[in-house]
Amino acid sequence: MTSQPRPGPPSSPPPAAPAPPLTTTLTVGGMTCAACVGRVEKKLGRLDGVAASVNLATGRATVSHPAAVSVTDLVTTVEAAGFTAQPHEPAPAPDPDDPPSPADRPDDEGDAARAERHRLLVTAVLSLPVLVLSMVPGWQFRDWQWLCFVLAAPVAVWGAAPFHARALRGLRHGAATMDTLVSLGVVASFGWSAYALFLGGAGAPGMTMPFSLLPAAGDGAAHLYLEAAVGVPLFVLAGRRMEARARRGTGAALRALAELAAKDVAVRTADGERRIPVDRLRAGDRFLVRPGERVATDGTVVEGRSALDMSLITGESRPVEAGPGESVVGGAVNSGGLLEVRADAVGADTQLARITRLVEDAQTGKTKVQRLADAVAAVFVPAVLTVSVTVLGFWLGAGADPQSAITAAVAVLVVACPCALGLATPTALLAATGRGAQLGILVRGPEALERLRRIDTVVLDKTGTLTTGRMSVTALTARTGGLDATEALRLAAVVEQGSEHPLAGAIGAFAAARLPDRQLPPVADFGATPGYGVHGTADRHRVEVTRPGDLTGLPAPLPEAVHTAETAGHTAVLVTVDGTPEAVLAVGDTLRPDGYRAVDHLRRLGLRPVLATGDRAATARAVAGHLAITEVHAAARPEDKAALVTTLKEQGCRVAVVGDGVNDAAALALADLGIAMGSGTDAAIGAADVTLVREDLQAVPDAVRLARRTLGTIRGNLVWAFGYNLVTVPLAAVGLLSPMLAAAAMSASSLLVVGNSLRLRAWRPEGPARRPHGRRPRPQGETS
Repeated sequence: MTSQPRPGPPSSPPPAAPAPPLTTTLTVGGMTCAACVGRVEKKLGRLDGVAASVNLATGRATVSHPAAVSVTDLVTTVEAAGFTAQPHEPAPAPDPDDPPSPADRPDDEGDAARAERHRLLVTAVLSLPVLVLSMVPGWQFRDWQWLCFVLAAPVAVWGAAPFHARALRGLRHGAATMDTLVSLGVVASFGWSAYALFLGGAGAPGMTMPFSLLPAAGDGAAHLYLEAAVGVPLFVLAGRRMEARARRGTGAALRALAELAAKDVAVRTADGERRIPVDRLRAGDRFLVRPGERVATDGTVVEGRSALDMSLITGESRPVEAGPGESVVGGAVNSGGLLEVRADAVGADTQLARITRLVEDAQTGKTKVQRLADAVAAVFVPAVLTVSVTVLGFWLGAGADPQSAITAAVAVLVVACPCALGLATPTALLAATGRGAQLGILVRGPEALERLRRIDTVVLDKTGTLTTGRMSVTALTARTGGLDATEALRLAAVVEQGSEHPLAGAIGAFAAARLPDRQLPPVADFGATPGYGVHGTADRHRVEVTRPGDLTGLPAPLPEAVHTAETAGHTAVLVTVDGTPEAVLAVGDTLRPDGYRAVDHLRRLGLRPVLATGDRAATARAVAGHLAITEVHAAARPEDKAALVTTLKEQGCRVAVVGDGVNDAAALALADLGIAMGSGTDAAIGAADVTLVREDLQAVPDAVRLARRTLGTIRGNLVWAFGYNLVTVPLAAVGLLSPMLAAAAMSASSLLVVGNSLRLRAWRPEGPARRPHGRRPRPQGETS
């Protein structure tokens, strides 16, 4: 008897692949220092599967989270940490036909700014008499101390109210921030002064108090700290006001990009022309662009011709001519005639929207050193509180008078400011990425900037990168004693009208430029031989446009023209009229005019240029000779380019790849840094870390210089931020820094960091490395 196999448990379906995480951007309010940043990130990071990066300068949190964690959960978590939060939404374009009233358009940010300005002005008016009387003993009249107390009370209570409120909110959530330090400093200074006035004898008529920039031992309770009680909130409020203005300046480029978008557009319909908000525009709609107006969205010119100013989008100062069939970019300014454009992309799909997203993403990231600074800041405030209490106990235990002990403790509280730590990187990134966008250089994030600074080898694609990617006639040579070169070109162009080959298009475009006033007759008896050429009848002449065969039968100087073209990697085309060779046309992909200068500048920056192309060896050697590139890899397939990148990385090189085509995407993704030409394919741009919007290869060395300058600025900011605390906290602890000067120094440290970052807004790529160097090699490769 054969036993039957037992049925096993039903097989369960394979587990579904986990859903990709979502990314949400929150606008977080109430953050004032790097300790706040660390607290928000820590709270969000406690949720399952959530990772957050918070930017102090922009006030935004970029959160990666699973679908199981909702946006409401994220907002609730941030609010539980003691801050406000809401999903970040870009403001919709206003409708010009229905402008909202002020009541329908709340301006919370404007109201908050006005409230801060009002608080600062009132605080300054009340504080200045207190500061003057406390610092100038000769002006201390009878009962001056009571007037100062009356003026200081509203400053310590109302002027410092934002610090007290945020400190209490942090206390409820078991956290301490810079506001905690400021609040404690004000409360301690004002509280001791009130005690001295009412119970310590300082309120006696005729009392005077000397002032010194350095704290000195006095007669105990008779000393007042009203100047510190008003000076601390005054200096901190003023510093934050100036800091906010400076931080808004670092984001000016991003706001300028937003302002490039047109608000309304004139659409042509069957019923005529009407203006509509640009957000109602749909792909396929036709719209008009009059002189002086901005192009509403990316599209193709249907009718008209004009020059477009693209400088604010690509950084290219030269106007770009646009005519029927040519693409235009939203945000460009029409400098000439009337254009009718068909919309190809709208809303978030436009190039301007993509540029804005790239800049925003870059500004929300962090460098590795900034993450270290944030980690330090997260424990910095509790450490400062511990140091302040320790200093107070030490001075009292050592027998010092309470005045000196409180002076040292309050100075420690006030001077220790983690603001500069939190602003060191984001303000520099805001300024640098905005400046890069103005120059046509888009960087995905701070990690890309770090890698861009460290690269030492640049692998360059040829077609579309070092060259324009468009076939054109580079030389025209006619035989001696034969037809005029212009006539030979005209006859060749007549015959090539019947062909769709890229060579035919190049010859036709060249003839149109050289013979603008001549009307070409139609070709007769047209015929084409694949791989050989075309023939036909033009003006009763039998014309053949073919590849040259045996050069021995060609009249001078045609054989030399063929040889020159092939040496340069171009295609030679022979024009034969009625059986007689008359001319040779050299057709090829032309080098970008700035190619040699850009490669030379890469070498000056210490980078090693490498040419990798799928083109044949002769063409690759010709291009490399013209650009003085010694390392060439020709006939390289996409997998060969990727293998080359892998080999270079195994040799210890830090590799950047510059390309524009689908065949470059694998190498771009595999490299330490991928740089895509903005005119390239979506696959190349998607795989790249840096996108060059402007049609200028010089943007590559410019990007390297900008990255090096930015990282240098960030390092300088962090060195100052750390160094400031390392110096001032010990000075305050040993009693060599008054609380008022501590408040001024604390505000100055943040302003110095922001001001240093703002210098990047004025960065220019010009410099010694931009001047041409040496003699330019000849195309034939005569120079090694």
